[in-house]
Amino acid sequence: MSLSPDYDVIVVGGGHNGLVCAGYLARAGYRVLVLERRGIVGGAVCTEEIFPGYRIDTGSSTHIMIHLTPIVRDLQLACFGLEYIDMDPYAFYPLPDGSGAISLYRDVDRTCASIERICPRDAEAYRQFVAFWQPINEAVFDAFLHPPSALRLFGKVAASLPRLPAGSRGVYEAARRLLTSYGRHIRETFASEAMRAAMTWLAAQSGPPPDEIGTGDFFGWHAMLHASGAKHPRGGSGMLTQALARALTSFGGDVILDAPVKTIIARGGRVCGIETEDGERYSAPTVVSNAHVLTTLLHLVEPDQLPAVFRQRLRHVRVGDGFGMAVRCTASALPDYIAAPSGGTPHASHYGLQLLAPTMEHVRRAYDDYRRGLPASDPAVLAMTFSAIDPDMAPPDRHTIFLWAQYFSYHLANGQHWDVIGDRVADSILDVLYRYAPNMRGAIGERFVQTPLDLERRIGLVNGNVMHVEMNLDQMFFFRPLPELAGYRTPIRGLYLTGAGTHPGGGVFGAGGMNVARVVMHDLRRTWRAGWRDAACTDPTGSDRMTR
Repeated sequence: MSLSPDYDVIVVGGGHNGLVCAGYLARAGYRVLVLERRGIVGGAVCTEEIFPGYRIDTGSSTHIMIHLTPIVRDLQLACFGLEYIDMDPYAFYPLPDGSGAISLYRDVDRTCASIERICPRDAEAYRQFVAFWQPINEAVFDAFLHPPSALRLFGKVAASLPRLPAGSRGVYEAARRLLTSYGRHIRETFASEAMRAAMTWLAAQSGPPPDEIGTGDFFGWHAMLHASGAKHPRGGSGMLTQALARALTSFGGDVILDAPVKTIIARGGRVCGIETEDGERYSAPTVVSNAHVLTTLLHLVEPDQLPAVFRQRLRHVRVGDGFGMAVRCTASALPDYIAAPSGGTPHASHYGLQLLAPTMEHVRRAYDDYRRGLPASDPAVLAMTFSAIDPDMAPPDRHTIFLWAQYFSYHLANGQHWDVIGDRVADSILDVLYRYAPNMRGAIGERFVQTPLDLERRIGLVNGNVMHVEMNLDQMFFFRPLPELAGYRTPIRGLYLTGAGTHPGGGVFGAGGMNVARVVMHDLRRTWRAGWRDAACTDPTGSDRMTR
């Protein structure tokens, strides 16, 4: 009697990478189940009505890199309610003294014209920056859209170099800029403190500090924004994952909510299925985990299924110590920036990311506090006001203001605890906004504070790190999160990883989910259902099939 699994593939976790993976597999005809521990899909790409009438993003907000992939088109997400609104300018930097502002547009000429009003020399430097980095990052992003391969990465980057306006030294200069810190590269590129501060704060969104070696492209990849733009899903960031879930079910896949997975069941070194916390079991020859890599392999997998040496190596993966926190607010007005007066009504200064960091050194000082386990005494802040371009975000004549700030350690020094100091630190973040836009003092209504500890509790981000594991050079590409896991496969046959902790990393990208779907389909074609027949995968109670 042949065994018949409940599903071909089970995906643990309904974050955007898990849903992308499931969507591709279901579209290809596989029977797919997604199990999500919360009552809503999305993980760190989720929008909730925290306050009546307001749409509050509880994770990522701005969508950039997914538009450099074919995912939205391939999975026909526009047919399932996803509508993107352009954020243009995608970034706005008000000078701290209110004397002017820089706006970064998708169009390079408009961007340079804005920079020129502050520093003509930097306008030309920015144009050269885009010309240098865009071909390199076209190659890097091509590597992102495939399972990690040193040959593919280096070959594509090398092929891009003849197009670079750097003369015969182009190869060496490209390598130097890639391997230096983004702080040094920015200082070498721009003369004005305004551009140095704006670009440093943008680059810092990936996590590593300005002086981390090997982070040059965390600055350089922003040249790609002139290709992709930055966009906001109408109705909130979570409309992406809602559309992904609807697409999945239309392709024949299943989604079960409020179903936290207790165990990924494996026998004899191969996966058999999962068991939920309420005792339900579902069988499959393939399981893809969208949960954190350490949650998956150290908590969901039974210890005897992995070699002790491998489990020890997992403990050396640098998860990081948080690095940011968010304050999500309702408001009666929009920021009336001293540098760009608007009367508190919708204005171009509100369309994109509002970069509130007066100097490059300001970002460094915030990181120095973080290293000591102290909340940044004067944090750098990123403000987002999506209700200025999307009326679905708030009731009429009301607004949402989301503030992301760095740097904040998950493990606090001096006996401090986030449950005690969270509101006080949120006050310090709002104080930064008030300095740039005094009208907001008194205009803020309710607020939802997400400390690093809250990010872990709500979204499952270990240590509150939104990138899952640190985005340092030795944990990227074919090293992410470990060399032996970089291809998405694990030591347990049929168990795969996806999510921000795998190649190509964090952000609203989806490439990790797309890539692992390809790997899974390749493997399933080689060992289709007949290969699932294995005595090790019978239910340990003695029945010949795991039951629901």
